[in-house]
Amino acid sequence: MLVMKFGGTSLGDAERIDTVVSLVRQRLAQRPVVVCSAHAGVTDLLLAGAHAAAAGRPDLSPIRDRETALLRALKLSPKLVDGDLERLDQMFRGLALLGELTPRSLDQVAAFGERMSVKAIAAVLRRRRIPATAVDADEAGLVTDGRFGRATPLPAAYPNLKRAIAKVKGVPVVTGFLGRDVDGNVTTLGRSGSDYTATILGRALSATEVEIWTDVSGVLTADPRIVPKAVPVEHLTYAEASELAYYGAKVIHPATIQPAVEKGIPVRILNTLDPAALGTVIRPGRGRRTQRVTSIASKRGIHLINILSGRMLGQSGFMAKVFDVFKVHDVAVDLIATSEVSITVSVDDTQDLPKVVKDLKAFGKVSVTADATLVAVIGERMKQASGLAGQVFNAIGEAGVPVLAISYGATKTNLQLVVPSSQERTVVRALHAVLFE
Repeated sequence: MLVMKFGGTSLGDAERIDTVVSLVRQRLAQRPVVVCSAHAGVTDLLLAGAHAAAAGRPDLSPIRDRETALLRALKLSPKLVDGDLERLDQMFRGLALLGELTPRSLDQVAAFGERMSVKAIAAVLRRRRIPATAVDADEAGLVTDGRFGRATPLPAAYPNLKRAIAKVKGVPVVTGFLGRDVDGNVTTLGRSGSDYTATILGRALSATEVEIWTDVSGVLTADPRIVPKAVPVEHLTYAEASELAYYGAKVIHPATIQPAVEKGIPVRILNTLDPAALGTVIRPGRGRRTQRVTSIASKRGIHLINILSGRMLGQSGFMAKVFDVFKVHDVAVDLIATSEVSITVSVDDTQDLPKVVKDLKAFGKVSVTADATLVAVIGERMKQASGLAGQVFNAIGEAGVPVLAISYGATKTNLQLVVPSSQERTVVRALHAVLFE
């Protein structure tokens, strides 16, 4: 069994959907399960519509016009999504009456993009004589915790999905991105969460491989918008892919790899605009690759928090108390650097940052540096590469860029640097030139 996930750009118009149908047809012997994102642009329209409705301006027309135009281009009846649009209209009117938008309501609204998308794709497949059935993942048993906007599947999701998919006639066309908590509320797995849905299904079905079809030919050595000379990476390990996803690579959702790791399932990143391209395959082992560094990722919008306290000296449990503050406010920490009297961490979730800073002041003097970027140099062979750190710091020094924080763990898979966001392009380009060019 094969899981094929198609992102919004792969489903953005009739021509690209024709490519999707062709790819599915080529793999019918592998019993494909198809996972679909919303059509390109629809999720943004849904979120904007929800915010406008909560502000007293409910307007369904941008979403209706987008879906109707696409369905007509596919020679499908707009009535296919009438029920979804009617329910969405009712939600918008309800939000206007309430005058507020909760995370729970936002997830309910965002889920409509995938619900309408799978109906369209399943209908196109059937018209092309490929039996197919649209499946809502939440109805099929993808049960999650209750963290709206970034939900995580519960163990019961896997047997639930296995049972549900076994009963589907033809090719299952499954909604990505969404689930349902134990109280019956719709949840979402975060933006780009359809990748995550694909590997969740891959694990549930013991798939031979998960294919993630997007608009780039795999993972590149750097962001091509910053480094035009960036080239695809043919092979990644699970650890490298996880690090790259978490630290800024846009090709896959940060949580995607974990379900694949648990079953040892290869994940292949492919390009619907260039289906013949090799792409990137993510597997447990490193193979014969000799490169010291796999890729460079960068993550903007970072805030550095520094806690300075003489009370740290020789005091057991001090750091545990500090990090308990982040746990209480559910704020994830990226980089950690410590000295005898200070702790520096980076965070990208700033919603509760004022509360975090207020609580941290109980432990010492707290300062915050905003508008920073975390640059990560990633590769499992870095640990065998003598002089690599020297090359990195020499390149940054020659570029004249100040480094705000550094972290290099014992596994030496990821060398992290925090720099001013204004210097991101300079740093990434300088490092790419030294490490790849």
